[in-house]
Amino acid sequence: QVQVVESGGGLVQPGGSLRLSCAASGFTFSRYYMSWYRQAPGKERELVARISTGNSTNYADSVKGRFTISRDNAKNTVFLQMNSLKPEDTARYYCNAKLLGIGLDYWGQGTQVTVSS
Repeated sequence: QVQVVESGGGLVQPGGSLRLSCAASGFTFSRYYMSWYRQAPGKERELVARISTGNSTNYADSVKGRFTISRDNAKNTVFLQMNSLKPEDTARYYCNAKLLGIGLDYWGQGTQVTVSS
């Protein structure tokens, strides 16, 4: 049974930091591209960061230099370190696992991040 479970969200003041985690099971984690998306109320879901099977990364322009994605294949976990948080980072953050070329695509339920003073 496939499971993708996010954790680590919460309320943080502007300028603060959070570390999101995404624990995966039920599939061969190391073969999957892992991504973090976010969706704010009234907005479309957007890609925040992605890490490939070879640890190449890419980021949305809005988070470059502030967020870092990483993965631990031994623990089937992907992380998103978020620093210098801004109110506009407030959103529900979702973890995605994608097996390229096959069309397999798994999502978690999300974790809420709220940046407010």
